[in-house]
Amino acid sequence: MAHEPANDNGTISPTAALSSFPYTPTESMKALKFFYYKLGDKIWKQYGFVDAFNLGIPWFADSFLAIDQGPIIVMIENYRSGLLWNLFLSCPEIKKGLKDLGFQSPHL
Repeated sequence: MAHEPANDNGTISPTAALSSFPYTPTESMKALKFFYYKLGDKIWKQYGFVDAFNLGIPWFADSFLAIDQGPIIVMIENYRSGLLWNLFLSCPEIKKGLKDLGFQSPHL
């Protein structure tokens, strides 16, 4: 079953909260600490955080989605240093495309 606002069954995907670090640093850090220190071995395994969990049932996935692990790392680094965004925005084709789309930024 897909979990989304119109169909909220209490399932949480760690990748959503942790990939939001640049936008919600305080809340994302609280989520990270809760996931790691409070739920620990239930959701942190060999390859990182499991795909999802639901504390109401309780249920913890045994699976990992590799595509979910990448954004966590990338967005924490973007929050920390801006490295990947700065590299992306240094590409002339990206600058032109964003300008053509009407985006305004001192980086363009």
